[in-house]
Amino acid sequence: MELFIQQTVNAISLGGVYAMLALGLAIVFSIVRLINFAHGEIMTFGAYGIFLALAFGLPPAAALLFGLAAAVVMALAMERTAFRAMRGADVVSLLITSFAVSEILKVLFQNGISPRPVPITFPPAWSGAYEVGGITIGVVPTVSIMVTFTALMGLSFILRRTVAGMAMRAAAEDIEMLRLLGIRANRVVAVSFALSGLLAGIAAVIWTAQRGSVDPLMGFFPVLKAFIATVLGGLGSLGGAVLGGFVVGMLEVLAQAFLPDSLAPYRDAIVLAAVIAALLMRPDGLLPAASAHRS
Repeated sequence: MELFIQQTVNAISLGGVYAMLALGLAIVFSIVRLINFAHGEIMTFGAYGIFLALAFGLPPAAALLFGLAAAVVMALAMERTAFRAMRGADVVSLLITSFAVSEILKVLFQNGISPRPVPITFPPAWSGAYEVGGITIGVVPTVSIMVTFTALMGLSFILRRTVAGMAMRAAAEDIEMLRLLGIRANRVVAVSFALSGLLAGIAAVIWTAQRGSVDPLMGFFPVLKAFIATVLGGLGSLGGAVLGGFVVGMLEVLAQAFLPDSLAPYRDAIVLAAVIAALLMRPDGLLPAASAHRS
C-alpha cells in the first residue's frame, strides 16, 4: 500500500508536467489550428534560462523566474517570426514549419551552449524527502503537484474571468468573427502563445528540478508524450488535454513500478497500446471539444 501511494504521488507529479505541456499545445491549436512541435524547445529554452541565471550568480528563486520569462519570450518570438506569416496555411505547411523551427533551435542549443547535458544545481533542501504516516514522499514531486494545480487553476481563472481569456475562447470558436467585432486577432494569438510559453516554463522548472540537468533534446520526449495526451483527451479540448496528461503520466509511472521485469523494457509500448485501446473506444478522445478539428 505504501508503495502504491508513493507511486501515485510520482504519477500525479509526472502527469502534471504532461498536463501543462498538453494544455499549452491545446491552447495554441484551438485558436490557430497549429500543433506546435517546437513547444519542447520553448521548454528547453526556459531550462537554459535557469542554468544561465544561476551561472551568473542569481539566487535560485530569481533564476526560476528568469527561466519562466525566457520561455514566454521564446514563445512570443516564435509566434512573431515563424508562425504569424503562416497563419491560415494548411495543416501540412504548419507542421513542416513547426518541425523546422524545432530543428533550428536544437542546432542552436547544441552549437551555442553545449551538445551534452549541463548540470543545474538547486538547493539541497529541494531534493529532500519527508515522511507522512511512514510513507516517504519527495519534496520535488510534492512541490510539482502544488505548482501544477495552482497553475491550472490560475489559467482557468484567466480563460473564464478575464477579457483576454474570453477573447481567446471566442477566437477558438471563430477567429474571423473576432476580427469582424474589432478585436485585434494578432494580440489574442500572441497572448495564447505567451500562456503556452508560461506553461512550458513551469514544466521546465519542474523537469529540471527532477533531472538536475538540461540538454538540447530535453523537451522532445515530454512534448511527444504531451501530444499523445492531447489526442487522448480530445484534440482542441483544454480540459481533455489536462485529463490526458494525467492519464498518460499515471499509466507511465504505474507501468514502470508494477510491471514484471520481463515486461519492463516494453513499458512505453504497453502505455501506447492502452492509449490506442482508449481511442478505439472513444475516437474523439476522453473529453472531446465541442467542435472538434481532428483532421
